[in-house]
Amino acid sequence: MRDIDYDSLIAESERLEAVIDEDLDLTGEGDLSESEITLEFKPDEFVSTQLALQDRQALRRVQGLSTELTDISEAEYRRLQLERVILVGVWTTGTAKDAENSMTELAALAETAGSQVLDALIQRRDKADAATFIGSGKVAELKGIVKSSGADTVICDGELSPSQLKNLEDKVKVKVVDRTALILDIFAQHAKSREGKAQVELAQMSYLLPRLRGWGQSLSRQAGGTGGIGSRGPGETKIEIDRRRIRDKMAKLRREIKEMKTARDTKRKERDENRVPAVAIAGYTNAGKSSLLNRLTGAGVLVQDALFATLEPTVRRSETKDGRLYTLADTVGFVRDLPEQLVEVFKSTLEEVLHADVIIHLVDGSSPDPFGQVQSVRSILREIGAAGIPEILVVNKSDIADPEVLELLLRNERDAFAISVKSGRGIELLKTAIEEALPHPAIEIEVVIPYNRGDLVNKFHRLGEIDLEAHEETGTRIRGRVDRRLESELLAFRN
Repeated sequence: MRDIDYDSLIAESERLEAVIDEDLDLTGEGDLSESEITLEFKPDEFVSTQLALQDRQALRRVQGLSTELTDISEAEYRRLQLERVILVGVWTTGTAKDAENSMTELAALAETAGSQVLDALIQRRDKADAATFIGSGKVAELKGIVKSSGADTVICDGELSPSQLKNLEDKVKVKVVDRTALILDIFAQHAKSREGKAQVELAQMSYLLPRLRGWGQSLSRQAGGTGGIGSRGPGETKIEIDRRRIRDKMAKLRREIKEMKTARDTKRKERDENRVPAVAIAGYTNAGKSSLLNRLTGAGVLVQDALFATLEPTVRRSETKDGRLYTLADTVGFVRDLPEQLVEVFKSTLEEVLHADVIIHLVDGSSPDPFGQVQSVRSILREIGAAGIPEILVVNKSDIADPEVLELLLRNERDAFAISVKSGRGIELLKTAIEEALPHPAIEIEVVIPYNRGDLVNKFHRLGEIDLEAHEETGTRIRGRVDRRLESELLAFRN
């Protein structure tokens, strides 16, 4: 057996490490990594930084990585690369501009998921092709583009049936993903809390279950073999076993989510008992909801120029100019044609909207189609039963919006405000509008509260509206309005 030259191996290993460090810029030279970038705070600019952003972007796909390397020197030529994708859409209704806006949104979704968009195709059809989503001619064209560009994934702007998914994948010879799977993937990347992860996993399994048959012949093999000795008799096919396991896991996830919902309901019940008014910030994804929450309350939640940066609701307390408390909740963003699986499992997250006294409907004024965003959000609000809640339409990014579009938005909506969270423009007007929209206590009362019951004075300040407050010999005289629960506590001191 040939002697091993360990010194040479060690020297070669050190050389390769140096090469890889230089390729990936791990030596600290060159451009700064995202974790090293610091943001300068300016008085006229509102910026929020969070460590979670670094965690989300800490991993990148390494193309061609394998555990079966035949030549270790291949490592010298590797580069960190994003998944390379081709977008495909079918334009069945609306205008050409609508179709282009839809593809622009799909591109943003793909980039949020960690992809590099190489090209996009749109086909004008009365309806999507039943076999391959797009017609046979477009399939051939798509196959050529995939081959020439080196793409490894095709993303379709729509939800594909299991047969469409399998047929298209067989023809183009690369992975095919539909819009629903793409959004689910983004949610899976961004989920942080235990409940958020459970909700995403349940949605993914709901999507996966009917598509098992089209995901490879190995899933439909008999557990004991395809025939011959030892394979005859009762038993489940492998696909049946997989489906049963998925159903069992889904049932377990539903139980866990229900338990977590109980804990969240307990917290909400405490807020309801104290009658603290609730305001929910709802709107299209990436409209600036988290930035607005930070601007109004200093919450410091994650802000990122990406779709679905927020999946779990964040609730913070704020107060009116006269000291009255209310809560502000940042909620998950909506998107056109939000997958049914997500609407269903995220109803628990959207309950913050359902239990709100006022909804701040935030719109991205710089979007190519802000009117379409408004329609999509209101459609989902109707679907979850929140259509009757008072709404304030707020157009964000007004400083970079098209002036004509902005004027049309404000003219079409009765209660609408133009703001810029970044510059602070219109924020004070919005705060006033929120205060005016909050429910007001209806019961007028005048009491003299003994000085040893400072807790009730504090409660009057937090939950009621005060017209008069004076300090007398026997206690604090307060005249104002309260709700029925607080009235019952104050009856003994009524004047």
